[in-house]
Amino acid sequence: MSDYGIEVLWVLIIASLGLSAVALVFSISHRRHIPVAASTAGEDVISEAARTVLREFEKNGHSADAALITWSPDTLRKILAEDLPETQVIVVSNREPYIHNVNDDGVELLVPASGLVSALEPITRACAGTWIAYGGGTADRLTVDENDRVEVPPGNPSYTLRRVWLTEEEYQAYYLGFANEGLWPLCHIAFTRPIFRASDWEAYEAVNRKFADTVVAEARNEQPIVLVQDYHFALLPRMIRERLPEAIVITFWHIPWPNSEVYSICPWRERILEGLLGSSIIGFHTQFHANNFTESVDRFLESRIERADAAISYGGQTTLVHAYPISIEWPAELLARLPAVEECRARVRDRFGLPANVKLCVGVERLDYTKGILDRFHALDELFTRYPEWVGKVVFLQVAAPSRGSLPAYQQLHDECLRYAEELNQRYGTNDYSPLLMVAEHHSQEQVYEIYRAADICMVTSLHDGMNLVAKEFVAARDDEQGVLLLSTFAGASRELLEALIVNPYDTAMTSEALLQALTMTPEEQRERMRPMREMVRDNNVYRWAGSMLLDAARLRKRGDLDRVTGNGERPSNNNVISMFERTRKAVS
Repeated sequence: MSDYGIEVLWVLIIASLGLSAVALVFSISHRRHIPVAASTAGEDVISEAARTVLREFEKNGHSADAALITWSPDTLRKILAEDLPETQVIVVSNREPYIHNVNDDGVELLVPASGLVSALEPITRACAGTWIAYGGGTADRLTVDENDRVEVPPGNPSYTLRRVWLTEEEYQAYYLGFANEGLWPLCHIAFTRPIFRASDWEAYEAVNRKFADTVVAEARNEQPIVLVQDYHFALLPRMIRERLPEAIVITFWHIPWPNSEVYSICPWRERILEGLLGSSIIGFHTQFHANNFTESVDRFLESRIERADAAISYGGQTTLVHAYPISIEWPAELLARLPAVEECRARVRDRFGLPANVKLCVGVERLDYTKGILDRFHALDELFTRYPEWVGKVVFLQVAAPSRGSLPAYQQLHDECLRYAEELNQRYGTNDYSPLLMVAEHHSQEQVYEIYRAADICMVTSLHDGMNLVAKEFVAARDDEQGVLLLSTFAGASRELLEALIVNPYDTAMTSEALLQALTMTPEEQRERMRPMREMVRDNNVYRWAGSMLLDAARLRKRGDLDRVTGNGERPSNNNVISMFERTRKAVS
């Protein structure tokens, strides 16, 4: 460019800056004389922008001030006392939190190592509620009173467990049949074909009715809050609504919800949706699953979808559909009973005969085809193939509690896991070294946490999962801020535990490289990754999960009470539409 051109360019730049300065002064001067109405209109634009941001933040059970709250049992008790006074909380699940079995010494108490139980048990204790569940223990009938109730926890009772009895035929058809051969594979992308039988459906419907009868019998008044848990009870919300129309029914679906095309496979798809829409609130782990549910309703039922307010209107009732990411108790009560990390390491290595110099990688879950157990075995094999120098330096301990062993798909998985473990050990093992230990037996929560604390790496390689609390339990167990979490992108926990090594378990090469990265990670990097994950689990603990739903329930209850007081009773008594802006949480200290 010539010197003349440069001079012209500078003149234009200076002129532009001068005009901008004049415009700014004029704007400020003019602003001082704007009429109030015009000023308000401008502020309304700003307010609407802020409201839009807040509406986005309020989705998924979160709020702008939720992070300021210290969530604990006391927080839940305060919510109940101030927002839901005199309200009875009833939890309904298939699995019970305490099982009594007969053994050689008399009656043995078993606390199942279940993610659902570990999440709900501290909540029910805090709320002094009633938990209704199937009584399947061999001594369960011997330990209840004449009303089929038993006070728990043993030694320090704080709530009532009400057991429901099922015949062997009912259990086989409702639980093993429709729930676990039908709905479970339908909702999980694990390439196992769902099996639907009319007889299983009839049993499923009958068992849901039996649980509805029990809820009504246990309700002390017309307005309990009923927390219905999981895919075993898709029909229960509508059945409760028909008999307790003033109840707040919160249904939480603990597994994924498939897209509408996959869901269309189910022969009773409309009935299931209608049953769930008897809920006041339906919760999912992730917004993605909530969206899939809404799309399924939109496709198969004549309904009105209020997408801005995350609500569905059907049959004169409105149901909120939100994401509430489930979590675990913080701090975990049993951690206080466990020794230091080094002692846990020594105990676990001694129990399984592990050399002190090997890296310990663990997997802990039910033996289920959705958990990606075989896929992590393949990744270990790939690691040894690519990096043979690691043979003899790493041991993988797989704790897989037997589950649904009478179903063919689970029998096949058990056999494949054992066969693969034997093959790997023959190929890479020696007389005093086995790279893969497969332990197919139940462990107590205390034993599981001891294994977490002993591990160098925890692998959670779910092929499809709602949340997966193993990932959060591992993080909670590591108060030494050491250890590496290798986490599947298909587990809901991967949306929150961002510092984990995120993998696609279907990609064996990728997973093996991530395993190598975990094995070679420095203590400093482990600490940098573990610390924010622990903060996340601490701040987003199970009390926040429950508290978010209870606060929403309180708003629905108050909205219903207001309608009755103001004479709007002709509207449905459970008019649940609450704008996201109204859902701003009040701080609970």
